[in-house]
Amino acid sequence: MVSFFWNLTKSLFSVFLNVLPILIVVTFFQLFVIKQPFPNLTATISGLFFLLAGLFLFIQGLEIGLFPLGEKMAFQFSAKGNLWGILIFGFAIGFSTTIAEPALIAIAAKAGEIAAHGSAIPNSKESIESFTFGLRITVALSVGIAISVGVLRIIKGWPIHWFIIIGYFFITVITAYAPKEIIGIAYDSGGITTSTITVPLVATLGVGLAASIRGRSPIADGFGLIALASLTPILFVMVYGMIIY
Repeated sequence: MVSFFWNLTKSLFSVFLNVLPILIVVTFFQLFVIKQPFPNLTATISGLFFLLAGLFLFIQGLEIGLFPLGEKMAFQFSAKGNLWGILIFGFAIGFSTTIAEPALIAIAAKAGEIAAHGSAIPNSKESIESFTFGLRITVALSVGIAISVGVLRIIKGWPIHWFIIIGYFFITVITAYAPKEIIGIAYDSGGITTSTITVPLVATLGVGLAASIRGRSPIADGFGLIALASLTPILFVMVYGMIIY
């Protein structure tokens, strides 16, 4: 029991240390640059406690549940030796985690509102909802395809840098022809997708798959799926914008 509480305390303190730089920066600018007290100190302190508790529970959930689950499923699919099964599983993981990503849901909704207010799309509820849904589906499809390609890369042992070079070459070319209204959203979508839900499962899938294949290194070959998952949304969203606008 003592060791349990000791480990719990260490984990909480570790989370606090991770958040501490943000607290220092915010406090410094609020008190010494803006030179104003915190608007609602009680709410700020209580929010800080909720933040620490949420981060602690999130990290524990990753370590206890998602990381072992992702690695175990990768091992099981590798043991079956079914290439198409692994590729479809990778696509499903990428699509489902991205479509449920809270950051993508929020940003897609905001992008739809701004597009309507800027007369890029008709200013109606149906048009905004259609744009938002289409944007989410486009990003989710792009991540699903990226994870499938990344899984195939791990299986075949292909170097990742060629995928990155070729991918950004096409992005550069399409940027010149894409509507200016969609370019910023497209480039931001790459970072939006690689967030709290997508990253843990995708990373563990890659590491687990590389560890289960003879001749593959979990470090050299297992990582890189996130890079592909943040590259393809840029390309797909710009094409989506060319179709919509």
